[in-house]
Amino acid sequence: MSLAIRVIPCLDVDRGRVVKGVNFDNLVDAGDPVELAALYGEQGADEITFLDVTATIDDRRTTYDLVRHTAENVFIPLTVGGGVRSVHDVGLLLEHGADKISVNSAALANPGLLDEIAAHFGNQVCVISIDAKRDPSLPSGFGVTTHGGRKNAGIDALAWVTEACERGAGEVLLNSIDADGTKNGFDVEMIDAVRAVTSVPLVASGGAGKASDAVEAYQAGADAILAASIFHHDKVTVGEVKASLAAVGAVVR
Repeated sequence: MSLAIRVIPCLDVDRGRVVKGVNFDNLVDAGDPVELAALYGEQGADEITFLDVTATIDDRRTTYDLVRHTAENVFIPLTVGGGVRSVHDVGLLLEHGADKISVNSAALANPGLLDEIAAHFGNQVCVISIDAKRDPSLPSGFGVTTHGGRKNAGIDALAWVTEACERGAGEVLLNSIDADGTKNGFDVEMIDAVRAVTSVPLVASGGAGKASDAVEAYQAGADAILAASIFHHDKVTVGEVKASLAAVGAVVR
């Protein structure tokens, strides 16, 4: 029995509100995170992902409270990322109701953090979030970026996926900076390339514009589809995405 493909609305949170922009710029308010998470839960979302897009020390308290409030109101797995720098941060988020923790910049700065998270809490808690874009100067043609795609980390994306999973990441959240916010469809070529180097669950992010876009990501090897703006602006429902997937034979919950 193949595992069901998951549909995951992503809430980019800034100071307690959901925001959305194109390529992480020109952020606009898209609503209350707890209300949106509850709505998506009712629509049949398999999980919710919270990304604190402007994670600073000042906002950290807000994030913990939001996570707790969401976990109390929404009964599907919750992944939280943004500003997670230590095992201590992970522990606090789990205590507040998160099920999985996504790390990005901190793991690039200190890859051993992935080993520590996996050792303390298990691989299933540890999600490596990768903002990748095309970079012809690197062996695979894909590079890792930071700061919402604005800074090049100078690291080959496929090499980093491989290392991160060896260190204990139990899931890869792959966001294509080239596709992010464009609504032109998922980055199938990138998904396919990452799928070839890891067997852990792969979450495709960046580029969803219509329900049927999920099909191409699934066919390229994604185990889950993550999207933000198409859900927030009532363009597409979670149910419509699942119907598109089911129509091509994907198992959906």
